[in-house]
Amino acid sequence: MQDAAVWQFSLDALHAAAWGGSLLATLIVFARYLRLRTLVIATTVMTLGLVMLGAYVRLTDAGLGCPDWPGCYGKLSPPHAAAEIRAAEAVAPSGPVSLPKAWNEMLHRYFASFVGVMIVAIAWQTLRRRRRDPGADDPAAQVGLPLALVGLVVLQGLFGKWTVTLLLQPAIVTLHLLGGMALVALLAWLTARQLAISGGQASTLRPLRPWGVLGLVILAVQIALGGWVSTNHAALACVDFPTCHGEWVPAMEFGHGFHFFRELGMTADGEALSNQALNAIHWMHRVGALVTFAYLAVLAHSAMRLRVLRRFGIAVLALLLVQVTLGIANVLASLPLPMAVAHNGVAALLLAALVLLNFALHSPSSFR
Repeated sequence: MQDAAVWQFSLDALHAAAWGGSLLATLIVFARYLRLRTLVIATTVMTLGLVMLGAYVRLTDAGLGCPDWPGCYGKLSPPHAAAEIRAAEAVAPSGPVSLPKAWNEMLHRYFASFVGVMIVAIAWQTLRRRRRDPGADDPAAQVGLPLALVGLVVLQGLFGKWTVTLLLQPAIVTLHLLGGMALVALLAWLTARQLAISGGQASTLRPLRPWGVLGLVILAVQIALGGWVSTNHAALACVDFPTCHGEWVPAMEFGHGFHFFRELGMTADGEALSNQALNAIHWMHRVGALVTFAYLAVLAHSAMRLRVLRRFGIAVLALLLVQVTLGIANVLASLPLPMAVAHNGVAALLLAALVLLNFALHSPSSFR
């Protein structure tokens, strides 16, 4: 049964042909008629939007709005599957399946497919440019990163599939979220390469480089902790701030809270996840937020002291302040949907800004 869920593909042949044909036509247009720089920037912006749309799907409990993949009850769209959706909703009126939730889920899939096509088009254009002039020292013709993006988007599609077919297991959903963030990071680097961003003299930049890389590592860990909070529905495990249930260190159960392979809301032994386990998940994200804020604030201040890096430092600091404010407000306001989605979106923007800062640190003017 588990193997069937892993390898499931449910889409009628006619609908699969229509979907595949439209994606192929889009790929040809993007690969042949859009400038590479324009395509890269547009793909980066679309991927940021996709991250926010994925958060919206997760926060509206629409992840199983269509309980199969990639179609909806084997069909291309919710209207085609209206009878099946109504039947499922009649059996469980407050369950995961309804027409609005099905639309949320399928719009996310359409959007993700579109982004995937754009990434393949980037690789196609880059390979064509490399074939035309194999010996050229043109950053736009470097194929390693575009091909890595293609591999990552395929893996991300599989995680999206398993998110549904394996019934929202926290480990899979978190990996799916991290895959989206990794796409944002790599596309931000590719955008910086296309824009030929430079940070100035190598001797000036070198001392800050390891600290910039460490900042990326710290932010990645914090994003993973945030994803674990979201996928375990632990955002409101603590409803006060800065304490948790009136305590600086509440009762916590780390073993069950951070056990990776288990069902949603359950321990590895099949029992209901305790409030103490949810406290542990939430509290670790708060501790991570404190460390991330302190470190990135110092890093941004250091960057702002260098004229060539000032804009990147300002961007990182501004987004950091917004993100922390949104995190606190989400707790105090009981997780309003627009604010929760914005928290995910600003995390992606902060990651992109930090990637651009690191690109500038590793791209002195002599490389231009």
